Amino acid sequence: MSFWKKMFNRSKEENLPDELHLTVKSVIANQYVDPYLSIDLISANAVKNISRENSALKVTVVLNYPAKLNQHKIQNALTSGLKTLLTTDERFQQFNDVQVHVGWQIPAHQGQRQEVSRIKNIIAVSSGKGGVGKSTTSVNLALALQIQGAKVGLLDADLFGPSQPLLLGIPEGVTPQTRDMRYYAPITAHGLELMSMGVMVTEKTPLMWRGPVASETIKQLINQTLWGDLDYLLIDMPPGTGDIQISVAQTLAIAGAVIVTTPQDMALLDAKKGIEMFEKVDIPTLGIIENMSTHICSKCGQAESIFGKEGGDKLSREYCTELLGSLPLTMKIRQQADAGLPIVLADPESKTAQIYHDIALKMAVNVAQPGFITPLPKISFVND
Repeated sequence: MSFWKKMFNRSKEENLPDELHLTVKSVIANQYVDPYLSIDLISANAVKNISRENSALKVTVVLNYPAKLNQHKIQNALTSGLKTLLTTDERFQQFNDVQVHVGWQIPAHQGQRQEVSRIKNIIAVSSGKGGVGKSTTSVNLALALQIQGAKVGLLDADLFGPSQPLLLGIPEGVTPQTRDMRYYAPITAHGLELMSMGVMVTEKTPLMWRGPVASETIKQLINQTLWGDLDYLLIDMPPGTGDIQISVAQTLAIAGAVIVTTPQDMALLDAKKGIEMFEKVDIPTLGIIENMSTHICSKCGQAESIFGKEGGDKLSREYCTELLGSLPLTMKIRQQADAGLPIVLADPESKTAQIYHDIALKMAVNVAQPGFITPLPKISFVND
């Protein structure tokens, strides 16, 4: 829309008298409490405009997280409440219609570096140990954010065991295009931008690198990938707290980290080390994801806590962070991941897919909080 057209549209809008404005705000506040912000839209400062346009009462809501799947639900709730106001309050009989517009504008992380300024928010998805489902969680969260209306990229930072090409169904032999013999265009899969060592070498190629070479390689993947304009870049981190993790923290201003764990004590011990590592480099923990919380029998549907109970909840309380969600251990998640069609795409109406969506949006809301401003850390090594 041109500048003059915008100005013409604005010229038709009229501000409401204060008393009517306050009444509309009161109805909106009582009509809908956002499940991810945990407060009403007025308290969240998400209502950006209340005005009269011709004979219609116009309300504009702008969220700080992507909400494509919840857009109509919010519109319907507010429209219903405000239309009731038109019929019950004589002051509003001058209006014959209600127009509610719901959109989103994802804020950029304020500590972001200039060379990756096209990426608004970088989120590390990490775990203290392998085998907890971190890569499967990463790709489903990335796809969930994209389905909700965000522009998303995925960096597979696990150089020695890259799995994202398999999880996204990228055929063997597909490699990124080069630009100026130095830069790489990311692979696009299901709408996601992806960079991974898995698309740079064959499936059978072992990477027998020592720490300094691995660290330099991950820096090249970060700085030489031509990412587009992204709302979020999720980094599928390798397990542990070694050279690659430190290189990623030194190279990028990461908005926050999400820790994936299972409920069992062994996984929780290693998850604590991951949280402590991020704390030492001034990267906030956005929340905990408890994977494989219960096993769902594929025949009878019975749920069993085979890895223990409430481990993720206890960990989140210990570190004063949020338990973003708990995911079951089901065969379908593994089958769809191996088939290159993660469950949020393969079975979008399933309960598991909804859990991924809830986790993704909670994570996005936490990233958007103004308190999460992390400069690039200065990392030094000392002997305790």
